[in-house]
Amino acid sequence: MAANVTGGGATLPAALYKGSANSILPANFSYLGTGSGTGKSAFLTNNSALFNTTGTVHFAGSDSVLSTAELTTYTTNFGTAYGPLIQLPSVATSVAVPYKKSGQTALNLTSAQLCDAFSGTKTTWGQLLGTADTTPIRIVYRSTSSGTTEIFSRHLASICPTKFATNSTFTNARLPAGSALPSNWVGVADTANVAPTVNLVDGSLGYVGPDGVAAANNAVVARVNGVQPTQANVTAALSTAALPTDPTKPEQWAPVVANPASGYPISAYTNLILGQCYKDATVAADVKAFLTTHYSVPGNAAATLAHGFSIVPTNWKNAITANFVSNTSGNKLDINNASVCNAIGRP
Repeated sequence: MAANVTGGGATLPAALYKGSANSILPANFSYLGTGSGTGKSAFLTNNSALFNTTGTVHFAGSDSVLSTAELTTYTTNFGTAYGPLIQLPSVATSVAVPYKKSGQTALNLTSAQLCDAFSGTKTTWGQLLGTADTTPIRIVYRSTSSGTTEIFSRHLASICPTKFATNSTFTNARLPAGSALPSNWVGVADTANVAPTVNLVDGSLGYVGPDGVAAANNAVVARVNGVQPTQANVTAALSTAALPTDPTKPEQWAPVVANPASGYPISAYTNLILGQCYKDATVAADVKAFLTTHYSVPGNAAATLAHGFSIVPTNWKNAITANFVSNTSGNKLDINNASVCNAIGRP
């Protein structure tokens, strides 16, 4: 079946969305993994060329949360013609820290040690671990605008704000922004390239989503503050995220917990960005049908878990369904609500 619902963006959940035997997007949905920054840009400007196609961009995946400026600009440019924007948590994720270091099979790093390694403050493993080891620390980072980088840097910024800011571009997140990186550090464009590049050279560290590495295996992924990035630990970390107090605000549907009190410390949601209104009624129906399935219970739970992610809590699923699918909330936020989307929508 030819794709008639066009999307793309974050590479962290790309294999969950499309291309695997158990991917969750319907056959008539396309998804091109470009990175969260390009995905957001494609949706916010309706530029399908960024997804190597033509026509309308109907949705995007992003681990990077829409900023106030992005939301304001979108409303100014397209709010009247396209209607409101919707941002929803899709699945919960860790950002794991894969490593290759001879003699280490159960590496445990503190958040402060991650700050030291990824900022370049400590340049050898001996400096990092308090030993005589002179092996250089080689960092594998995402070279493109990446929501994975944003999640990772958000946690580091909460621990060492003089060394990191929250940013989707690693060279801007590492402070001072734009400063030269050590010559032995390696940038890779996609999630799938991180762990293999780490494994090429002894002394390497990287950061990647759980679908790109065996996150529960301490022999290949470090514990952080003593905690392994298992699905249960991700769920525990995000358990304090409260439901929106104002369901009309997209920013409240993308909760962030930069430094959780329990669970795995580098945890977040990867999000879906959608329009409320679509001029093509078939597209609207297809988007609504996918949301109906994804936010039901169990919905896509089996595939989500199989790809290493954690499930959005049931109370969040129920709230999303009530607001954006069934309109049982009465807030008129549901896809193609007749009173909101009359004669307007993404073309």
